[in-house]
Amino acid sequence: MSKTLMAAAIAALLGGCSLMPEYERPAAPVEADFSAHGAAAASGQQLAADIGWRQFFGDPRLQRLVDVALENNRDLRVAVLNIEIARAQYGVTRADQFPTLSGNANGTRQRTPADLSYSGRAAVGSTYQVNLGVTAYELDLFGRVRSLSAAALNQYLATEESRRSTQISLIAQLANAYLNERASDELLALAERTLKTRQESYDLIKLRYDAGAASGLEFQQAESLIQSARAEHAVAERSKAQATNAIVLLIGQPLPAGLPPPRPLHEQSLMTDVPVGLSSQLIERRPDVRAAEQQLRSANANIGAARAAFFPRISLTGSFGTASSQLSGLFDSGSHAWSFAPQISLPLFDAGRNRANLDLAEARKNVAVANYEKSIQTAFREVADALDAKGSYDMQIQAQQALVEASQRSFELSDMRYRNGVESYLTLLDAQRSLFTAEQGLLQARTQRLNNLVALYKSLGGGWEENTVVSTQQPAAAATVRQ
Repeated sequence: MSKTLMAAAIAALLGGCSLMPEYERPAAPVEADFSAHGAAAASGQQLAADIGWRQFFGDPRLQRLVDVALENNRDLRVAVLNIEIARAQYGVTRADQFPTLSGNANGTRQRTPADLSYSGRAAVGSTYQVNLGVTAYELDLFGRVRSLSAAALNQYLATEESRRSTQISLIAQLANAYLNERASDELLALAERTLKTRQESYDLIKLRYDAGAASGLEFQQAESLIQSARAEHAVAERSKAQATNAIVLLIGQPLPAGLPPPRPLHEQSLMTDVPVGLSSQLIERRPDVRAAEQQLRSANANIGAARAAFFPRISLTGSFGTASSQLSGLFDSGSHAWSFAPQISLPLFDAGRNRANLDLAEARKNVAVANYEKSIQTAFREVADALDAKGSYDMQIQAQQALVEASQRSFELSDMRYRNGVESYLTLLDAQRSLFTAEQGLLQARTQRLNNLVALYKSLGGGWEENTVVSTQQPAAAATVRQ
């Protein structure tokens, strides 16, 4: 019984204690849900973070571009390599919790001159050794090494969450770039149609001017209008080229051959009903928030290491093996050799260094708390902004569509009246400008609405899973109303 108690006491001594503060997640400084921003309860629905990007983005061309980006994007590649660095750093720190055994074999042969020899005669001596040794192994009685290992582990986990966040941001950026490229393509087509229409008007005015039926002012107005259309066409061409360049940068290579044909902007099949859930679910699923919490845990663990620095540090150095003056007798009976050299270090005076290190660790934890709370507030605001904009974009598009239809009718009537000599060319000019502006506004509103849906999906943590994860506790048929 006494041997058992002694073994337990030794195990407790070697296991030591931990001076690391108990971690408590700070209270979230946001509302409990998003009901104030028009979000309905999402009971029984799949969380947005579990909706695969293949299900959210229905355009096959965009899906293929995402595949290429995940393989070649350099920012994502750096994020993956950072995980490898953090994993290796954690492995180095974790190894300090265990003794390092090393095997050594050495032989020494030396001659001692007569004036240095105890016998007064020159002598030649030999020493041969083989041993296993432990060098400066720290008994972690106060949890210093374990605290440092925990801090390194949390840093590694934070890096892994950052990699997830990088992928989500990459997919969202690529989706927005693709939507902008589609919008630029349609804007270019609109500019070409407008240029064609104005060219026809210019040709008509020129005929009337040559026949003396139109004034020089009307002719100059027509010419200025067509030059304006050419400028708009050049802008649209530049915008489309730059949008394509943005896609190429994000996918990390030139556009691959054999891509599926693009879909028009109004046929983009993004999920419009994205389950929002509660703010607590947002905290648990957003990778950037989870990374900030891992950073907080790491800072909390560093406080334990800083506290342990006030207490003694005990390290062990020893070896066990065999030694002999003859190589042939190295493993003979009685040649065993060992050494044991424990060392204890007790801080007595360090001019306040340990106190300052503890203050530094506590200050860094406070900074980590503030960063964690800020990440939650940022996440909540991003979701709230996207929700607030979601309904207003629908109303804006409806109004803009009605404006385009009204402007189209106004242009047709003005053109007919001008051809019949009832209306002035200035009225027709204003009608053309109004129609072009209205069509541009509708295209812009549709693009912004789709970009906002992408922002909502990203802000809820979506974009990490390739395909939707179906929970066994939730119905498989989540709300997936498509545009």
